[in-house]
Amino acid sequence: MARQLHTLSARTVATLTKPGRHSDGGGLYLNITASGARSWVFMWKAGGKRREMGLGALRDVPLAKARERAAEARQKLADGLDPITAREKPQVLTFGEAVDALIESMSSSWRNEKHRAQWKMTLTVYCEPLRTKPVTEIGTEDVLKVLQPLWTAKAETASRLRGRMERVFDFARARGQGTGENPARWRGHLDAVLPKRARLTRGHHKAMPFDEVPAFIEALREREGVAPRALEFAILTAARSGEVFGASWGEFDLEARVWTVPAARMKAGRVHRVPLSARAVEILREMEQKRLGDLVFPGTKPGRPLSVMALEMVLRRMKLDVTVHGFRSAFRDWAGERTHFPREVAEAALAHLVGDAVERAYRRGDALEKRRELMDAWAGFLERQPQNNVVRLNSNAGGTSK
Repeated sequence: MARQLHTLSARTVATLTKPGRHSDGGGLYLNITASGARSWVFMWKAGGKRREMGLGALRDVPLAKARERAAEARQKLADGLDPITAREKPQVLTFGEAVDALIESMSSSWRNEKHRAQWKMTLTVYCEPLRTKPVTEIGTEDVLKVLQPLWTAKAETASRLRGRMERVFDFARARGQGTGENPARWRGHLDAVLPKRARLTRGHHKAMPFDEVPAFIEALREREGVAPRALEFAILTAARSGEVFGASWGEFDLEARVWTVPAARMKAGRVHRVPLSARAVEILREMEQKRLGDLVFPGTKPGRPLSVMALEMVLRRMKLDVTVHGFRSAFRDWAGERTHFPREVAEAALAHLVGDAVERAYRRGDALEKRRELMDAWAGFLERQPQNNVVRLNSNAGGTSK
């Protein structure tokens, strides 16, 4: 090894074009091929034989960095170690780290924050069991454990999730994290295990008839735990389960009885204000007494939301063949058949867009107070009022009776 160090300068390195190895001293060489490719090489002798180790391409590793790596290699030789075998293995990404890196790399191509939020939510909530697992150790069976519970119950969501998982594994492989078959690939792989979308039952989510919901609520209140309270809260607010899972305390104004769901967590990508009934506030007060973090309905792991299947499991344990999403349909059927609230008010309660772009441009309000009357009436209906009891509302909003 040459004793003189640092014989090259940054300018020399930038202008050298002659093919061959150009020494910087101490075993470090800038290697230039006949094609013009330039990279760093560390060379030494062991057992009378010349050994060499690549230190990276010049475009990625500047002179100063190459000298640091050469110095590390010389230290290993001084310690009696082989620089190649002693070189630290590259860090293996976990699935969660690969997800975060992929989302960050894709952010500039998305039109709005909604897309980022959707990718983040699906790959965090549904793939929660995979997030701490090295991406190189995840196989087809791991992917199936995530997809199979959703494949028939939430076909559209499952299909999108599979595609996003495939993208994560492709991204990881492009960064040298794993080789071989992508465990989430559809064609020629998962299509041999999972039923094709065309064969799945299509149509509405299985819903409980609205007249049966009050009895269900009564039975639900006898169950202890976060999931039963989250399910009741979702029914009272006619919210999607994902909106409830991600609810944080900063979104609530309990004095004003309003829950403001940010646009990033809404399917339509718009802020949604939800008027809270007295019972909904009561549930929140109950959860506040047990508060452990920022999430209103936390899961079993600190800082993590409830599992995406938590509410469905409550229904399964109660031996009911309905879906959580179906309670939104029950609410809509009740509003249409048992009340005189305008259609637009009921649709707004479900955070549905109503009318064309021009009509929506002129309807800038969200009918919060009218929706408050509607949600209070829904909460009253769920309290199993006697059949002859009539709930009267003001003439502008309409009324409801059992």
